[in-house]
Amino acid sequence: MAQLNEGSNMVESVWSAGLQRGRNLWRLVPGWGQVIYLVRYYPAAVVAGLLIVGVGLLSAIGPEVLSMEPNNIDIYSQYAAPGTQGNILGTDIQGRDILARLIWGSRSALAVAILPVSIAAVIGLLLASIAGFFGRASEIAILRSTDILFGLPPFMLAVAVAASLGPGLGNMVIAITAILIAPMTRVAHQITVSIREQAFVEAAKASGARNHQIVWHHVLPNMLPPVLAYGVSLIGLQIVFGAGLSFIGLGVQPLTPTGAR
Repeated sequence: MAQLNEGSNMVESVWSAGLQRGRNLWRLVPGWGQVIYLVRYYPAAVVAGLLIVGVGLLSAIGPEVLSMEPNNIDIYSQYAAPGTQGNILGTDIQGRDILARLIWGSRSALAVAILPVSIAAVIGLLLASIAGFFGRASEIAILRSTDILFGLPPFMLAVAVAASLGPGLGNMVIAITAILIAPMTRVAHQITVSIREQAFVEAAKASGARNHQIVWHHVLPNMLPPVLAYGVSLIGLQIVFGAGLSFIGLGVQPLTPTGAR
């Protein structure tokens, strides 16, 4: 009886440790001590993060705050030098303000860079969790579906989706998302398979936790960091795909500024 109680206490302690770890990983907002630690030991990462946040804020509120119009044409101010006539970065061949076009163009660039990977990550995490914890049949169906998507050329798949939906930024985001779902699901599934064999997951099962509780408290917090890291590595590829779709007329339409025009 004493051994049984001891084993039960061990299971409870392992489960509690895993649960606490999951809760700690969900706390994404760092405290002041963590901020000071990052600034002291990782200054380059902090500067890069601030630059990314600054570009995001500038693209979000810059056009409204600065009252810039990117499509105003002034044929008498073609190729104006930077700083002339109120044009901080000068003008292009049609006399349009370059800074205004850069700020407006960063909106579509950030949308193509962030939205597809975010949507694909959410879908991939959901599918990987279902495949890993809700039956062998669901796992086979999901993984075979990703194999079908892997068999299609990524850019041609994006072209097919964008052509069927029509040109535009929103449809381009959907098209790029479609080619990211399969790799995101695969990466998340591999992490799920490794996590479900861990001691804290087994302890949670032995303690009576249900699959959705295990996924929420133990699996997702441990899947997020590697999935996010993988998603960040795909941002450059997404921008290239977006530029390719816009080049063939299936992305951002003319008169809407982009990073390329």
